[in-house]
Amino acid sequence: QLQLVESGGGLVQPGGSLRLSCAASGRSLGYYVIGWFRQAPGKEREGVSSIRKNDGNTYYSDSVKGRFTISRDSAENTVYLQMNNLKPEDTAAYYCAATNRAINVAAMRVGKYDYWGQGTQVTVSS
Repeated sequence: QLQLVESGGGLVQPGGSLRLSCAASGRSLGYYVIGWFRQAPGKEREGVSSIRKNDGNTYYSDSVKGRFTISRDSAENTVYLQMNNLKPEDTAAYYCAATNRAINVAAMRVGKYDYWGQGTQVTVSS
């Protein structure tokens, strides 16, 4: 059974940076698509970025493109989300998720992902 644990969230001022980590255990992420989702209070969970582990193909939502970077570390079975130039509207609980279905990295639908972490809170405020 694949298990995912997020870390790296916190409070940061607008314009600041954070790096989220998603550590996997139980299985290798070799052929999985890993996605980062976020959910703000009163809003639906939305896909932010994803990466296919074996070929590095990536996707970014328009709201984060140019500010966030997703990357993978095969040796550590970990996926990172580097978030720069953070804005108050980035405030949300961030979730790491994984699927081994043959999906396009842009297909960031909650129902397509089978494994979820517990989430880490990101708050952007002055």
